[in-house]
Amino acid sequence: MIISVERQNLQQIKNRSLAAYARQYVEIYEDFIQRVKQAGLEFSQQDERPAARERIEALGQQGVQVRNDDKSLFINRISPACEACRTGIGCATFYISLQCHRSCYYCFNPNQDGYTGALQRQRDVTGELQEIQARKLKIRHLALTGGEPLLHKDEAVKFFDYAKRKFPQTYKRLYTSGDHLNPQILSELKDAGLEEIRLSIRMHDLEKGQRHTFDRLALAREYIPVVMVEMPVLPGTLEAMKEVLLELDRLEIFGINLLEFCFPLQNAEEYRRRGFLLKYPPYRILYDYWYAGGLPVAGSELVCLDLLSFAIEQNLKIGVHYCSLENKHTGQLYQQNARQPLASTAYFSEKDYLIKTAKVFGTDQEKVLRAFRRMGFSQYTINRRFNYLEFPVGLIPALKNLSVEIGISSSVFEYRDGERYLRELKLDLTTPQQFDLTHDL
Repeated sequence: MIISVERQNLQQIKNRSLAAYARQYVEIYEDFIQRVKQAGLEFSQQDERPAARERIEALGQQGVQVRNDDKSLFINRISPACEACRTGIGCATFYISLQCHRSCYYCFNPNQDGYTGALQRQRDVTGELQEIQARKLKIRHLALTGGEPLLHKDEAVKFFDYAKRKFPQTYKRLYTSGDHLNPQILSELKDAGLEEIRLSIRMHDLEKGQRHTFDRLALAREYIPVVMVEMPVLPGTLEAMKEVLLELDRLEIFGINLLEFCFPLQNAEEYRRRGFLLKYPPYRILYDYWYAGGLPVAGSELVCLDLLSFAIEQNLKIGVHYCSLENKHTGQLYQQNARQPLASTAYFSEKDYLIKTAKVFGTDQEKVLRAFRRMGFSQYTINRRFNYLEFPVGLIPALKNLSVEIGISSSVFEYRDGERYLRELKLDLTTPQQFDLTHDL
């Protein structure tokens, strides 16, 4: 067992050197929370983690597939693109423009670098594919998104047609609101080799608007092999979302991706007006993630998990997949950390894709050093500045006879000025008696 070090349990750490070292990451997190509050939205006072763990455990017992360290759960089936998203290897996403005819208050596209410019100009996505081909890069999954890609129908068709001819083994998907679908464009996309199409449903649309999307889904099913819905799930919409699932099952589409609803660090007044609060804590590990979805909103995850339970109770045939915000982040961590040469003290975790080491502090160092001498082990390092001994996590079970507290360090590889370095993000707590390498890391 590993205990997340947070403000409320800092005083329970007996080794004061370890506590002082871990406190710096607690304070970094708290500073981040204060800066987020300045964006205009408050955090929930209720910690949802116990309730979520209880639901996930129950769902696993009901046969739900629990994957990616509890960050992704599904029943019946899941898109192969979602399977690949876990690591992001061989995946590429393109957009022609960030132009969109909708104005969703929760859209995170304005967070993208160069957003204003991307509204004014179009990218040559077929040319980008040509560059990938020239570099002989391997792609297994590619996607076209936006904005709204079907504001540029000719370019979208050209993109998929080129991919069909030059990357024939690549799985191809399109994200769209569905508003611009008609038999002609669907026929062209089918001929261009499109294999999956994902439409979005807005819960704040009137019934007529939602019916329009359902009709577009039924139409798309006549042309495209895999038709899906992908949408954020708002707190307080459980009963309405149940009706959505029942209708999608009636339409016999492939499935739905239930996304954790997020605050994109803008439109705070709209979120306040609707009574939304942010989930606390928002991240397991605080980091600069590429995915610009923002911060999770309190209550969304629990609704998603309840919808999975409902789908089981109703014996729905469609795939129902809950994709948390944390699930969106793992591809980045995997790509940064996997296959990197590691120091003798470091361990790549297949659970969260971070680099792990063990650290003991202060007077606990001498106890561990004596044990290492008896084993004849010397592949450790001593940091005199911060007063710790660092060693491989795989050796923790060999210390079961010692009464020591051990910090579990989580780090990520980054490049700065062309140099590779390991950046520590957090320190958690365990003991030799509590630690289980297979389960914990």
